[in-house]
Amino acid sequence: MNVRRIALPLTGKICAELRAGDAVYLSGVLYSARDAAHKRFIEMLDAGKPLPFPPEGACLYYMGPSPAAPGQVIGAAGPTTSSRMDAYTPRLLGLGVLGMIGKGDRSAEVAEAMMRAGAVYFGALGGGGALLSDRIKKAEEIAFPDLGPEAVRRLVVEEFPVVVVIDCLGNNLYRSGREAYLKSLGKP
Repeated sequence: MNVRRIALPLTGKICAELRAGDAVYLSGVLYSARDAAHKRFIEMLDAGKPLPFPPEGACLYYMGPSPAAPGQVIGAAGPTTSSRMDAYTPRLLGLGVLGMIGKGDRSAEVAEAMMRAGAVYFGALGGGGALLSDRIKKAEEIAFPDLGPEAVRRLVVEEFPVVVVIDCLGNNLYRSGREAYLKSLGKP
């Protein structure tokens, strides 16, 4: 396992160097978006409108924060289940999105689209939303305010901890980790 510190936005070169299982600290700009926002992204694209963020090299964080307490930048900011975005992800990867952060496995179609795009999928600590919010230094709502906590936000992060779950070669930590565990138990 490698430990990497990466300045966002992502590049093809950076993604090509990452491998499933690598620990990564991200610094720079992430965009939060969940399934309702993703559906609207596709509707915007179908209508010939631009996305509310620059897709080239972007990293999307599948998260909807809780309300911020007084003096906080953002409330608890833990990841949501990524598979809810699978239907929309290949099209966004085709536009230049190179990173996604969430929890849970992705579909075979998303993994294939990631390999074509040279993109990576990061896992964030589920249940660690309060800890992750400390790594968010600025949060600005940029689209879909009617979605409340699921509005799209531009997040400035410092040393945001993630693990590469699926790399651009299709290596998948959920699968390889499970296989290694079963092998350690002497099971095929």
